[in-house]
Amino acid sequence: MTIESTAANAERASYSTAAAAAAQPAAKRTNVRYLILAMLFLVTVINYADRATLSITGPVISKELGISAAEMGFIFSAFGWAYVLGQLPGGWLLDRYGSKIVYALSIFIWSAFTLMQGSIGFLAGGTAVAMLFALRFAVGLAEAPSFPGNSRVVAAWFPGQERATASAIFNSAQYFATVIFAPLMGWLTHSFGWHWVFGVMGGLGIIMAAVWMKTVYAPKDHPRINQAELDYIAAGGGLINMDDGRKKAASAESGAKWDYIRQLFASRMMVGIFLGQFCINAITYFFITWFPVYLVQARGMSILNAGFIASIPAICGFAGGILGGVMSDAMLRRGYSLTAARKTPIVLGMLMSMAMIACNYTDLQWVVVSLMALAFFGKGIGALGWAVMSDCAPKEITGLSGGVFNMCGNISSITTPIVIGYIIQTTGSFNGALVFVGANALIAAVSYLVVVGEIKRMELKR
Repeated sequence: MTIESTAANAERASYSTAAAAAAQPAAKRTNVRYLILAMLFLVTVINYADRATLSITGPVISKELGISAAEMGFIFSAFGWAYVLGQLPGGWLLDRYGSKIVYALSIFIWSAFTLMQGSIGFLAGGTAVAMLFALRFAVGLAEAPSFPGNSRVVAAWFPGQERATASAIFNSAQYFATVIFAPLMGWLTHSFGWHWVFGVMGGLGIIMAAVWMKTVYAPKDHPRINQAELDYIAAGGGLINMDDGRKKAASAESGAKWDYIRQLFASRMMVGIFLGQFCINAITYFFITWFPVYLVQARGMSILNAGFIASIPAICGFAGGILGGVMSDAMLRRGYSLTAARKTPIVLGMLMSMAMIACNYTDLQWVVVSLMALAFFGKGIGALGWAVMSDCAPKEITGLSGGVFNMCGNISSITTPIVIGYIIQTTGSFNGALVFVGANALIAAVSYLVVVGEIKRMELKR
């Protein structure tokens, strides 16, 4: 028997142990982990709503301040530049100081910079463009620890057979954010002016930072958890001791080594996962940057209508996101390998996402919305990258591994807005943009099918 098969059998045995524990009477076991998951969901809703503020207000801002499509593409990308640059420092901070304090500061700071964006109306021309770029850059830098933090919290709080569902729930918040806040932001822009969008969203985030500090703890530190729940989490592979050594003085041994990053990129499995996330995020950033603009400019909708219409694909994405996680964990409980349970929803979802290309061949608005809804539903089903990272990231550097994963994935937050902006400016049409995004979905499916191979916990060499 190979080392790999032994490890796989051990991991399946761990899941079976946790499943057996779940079958026992659980009257005395607390379920604090669901409260933690609810907080991850709410914070991620605010996170994505703040990212989408400019996509809703963009048509009005660009008209009022005279910003071209190419300039708007660069402004959209400002978030991505900073978000990518901040991933490795953000992951290191999470591993060094723990998820609670780093995440709380992240929420507060990004919300403050969101609030400040409402003031750019007092500027004009190149100054307004530069200031908006700088503020979006600051938001991206402050948000950098958010998703590595989510993955880290899930790895600590959830056993393996619940991890895909938990990751899918917090990841589906990106769609729920559009469902709730796209209509609200469209209404605020229409009724009171675009400045109010940034003020309301920034204020909500500052409140959420305070709520986070009051409710989120490491598993062993939470005042409401009991030993039965801790044992259940640990039996299923939850890393409940993740933060035990975080208060040690910094040193070459306690901090993450650069050689660990080299090992991540030397792993074929990790490279395939990183490539897949890059392509999946291209779909995400089309929807949260150019999609409302597409509805207004290519399909002739008003800003108010676009805000409400954009929520329809988002609802489907939310449903798909939950379904993908539930499907994956159900396959795992029924005896499928971890590899099959994670890959199947991802590949099927990405193939469904390619439906958006068919929008180029119809002028009927209801057909366009239906195809976009199908594409976003598929994207939701396939967005299990964070569950995969919780399964396979080396336990010594879960935060840093999540940072590397998110850095690679969010390079597309830079490239996608810029590429689409130039396609639109060069061709005068969104047709090429939809083909570009659909091609990314296909590459993501191929990456998981061909490059990733077996999904398992990666072990670091020391």
